[in-house]
Amino acid sequence: MTHPAPLPLALLFGRVFLPFAAGYFLSYLYRSVNAVIGPDLTRALDLDPSQMGLLTSTYFLAFAASQLPLGLLLDRFGPRRVEAALLLFAAAGALTFALAGDLADLVIGRALIGFGVSACLMASFKANVLFFARERLPLVNGVILASGGLGALGATAPVEAALHITDWRGVFLVLAVLTLAEAVALFLLVPERTPHTGGGGFGAQLRETGQIYGSPLFWRLAPLPVASQAAFMAIQGLWAGPWLRDVAQLGRIDAANHLFAMAAGMVAGFALMGAVAERLARTGIKPATVAAVGMTLFLADEALIAAGWTGAPYATWLAFGFLGTSGTVMYAALSQSFPPHLAGRVNTALNLLVFVAAFAAQWGMGQIIDLWPGTAQGIPVDAFRAAFGVMLGLQVLALLWLTLRRD
Repeated sequence: MTHPAPLPLALLFGRVFLPFAAGYFLSYLYRSVNAVIGPDLTRALDLDPSQMGLLTSTYFLAFAASQLPLGLLLDRFGPRRVEAALLLFAAAGALTFALAGDLADLVIGRALIGFGVSACLMASFKANVLFFARERLPLVNGVILASGGLGALGATAPVEAALHITDWRGVFLVLAVLTLAEAVALFLLVPERTPHTGGGGFGAQLRETGQIYGSPLFWRLAPLPVASQAAFMAIQGLWAGPWLRDVAQLGRIDAANHLFAMAAGMVAGFALMGAVAERLARTGIKPATVAAVGMTLFLADEALIAAGWTGAPYATWLAFGFLGTSGTVMYAALSQSFPPHLAGRVNTALNLLVFVAAFAAQWGMGQIIDLWPGTAQGIPVDAFRAAFGVMLGLQVLALLWLTLRRD
């Protein structure tokens, strides 16, 4: 199939990159905001750690449930229409969250948000496959991911500052309006480019999805980024905030500033990891190798946090944000290993596993932490050691699987 003529760079930036980057910005802001507003939610609705874990991780569960049909939809209808439609659900979820009167309302709102933003990254990756050269995918994907890091930045100190003007309900009302505006902008601005589906109907597409999950290469590469990204998202999106307040004994503003530093590390990691992977690929070093090395270094930094070391929290959490992005390079590695018409389903096949694991990790860590009774100083250090240590052990097992399996 012959693709349409490439768009000029200015049009690619203004009509493809910016709309999809803005969507992923909002997606990551939603994912991370509970780390800052958690104390307000806890006080307003009397939530314990396990309930906060369930509430925050509901985003991941709804996100994961949409991934397989999302891959089919992206490959058949294209990223523009699919993401714009789903963002309407996210706007409704933000409104529901803002008006919530109890935990059940919050969970429903959070689930709608997770479902609504579930296409933001995958649609961006699919659009990159449609509009950019194949060899540029690690770099372009990395820049899109960096926009998510900016969303995580927005969910830290800026949200804390906003809470001095309004409350958490006001924050979510503003997010509902912004999300609706993003859906409209995406639908109107992005050029239509009909994806090549490879032939056949939904039945054929489902069989091809089964072939992805039946691929030995997929199962060699997937476990480590699944374990690494689950730990990263569970901690960054919720448990980093309580750790900074209760283990490092930081006040709310200082904790928010440390979360800001972690998010800044994410922005740098998302941008640089893709660029480094692309540059090293020219020398014969595969993106999967870059990802594996980065995730190994991430394990070392995570071990310091799990041990409760507070000697240099800014540096530790900056490194956590930077190295935690390394697992995302595996998306580009897998995309390059399968035909272009499977790109949506390859990415969502991995994303399904990542977000199911992230849901289990974030909620499970809350269950573990809840085994220790809270004190006047907050959550005990031993509770964090146990919860973070479990995640660390799972990643070590996944690293051994990748290293030892050579088929």
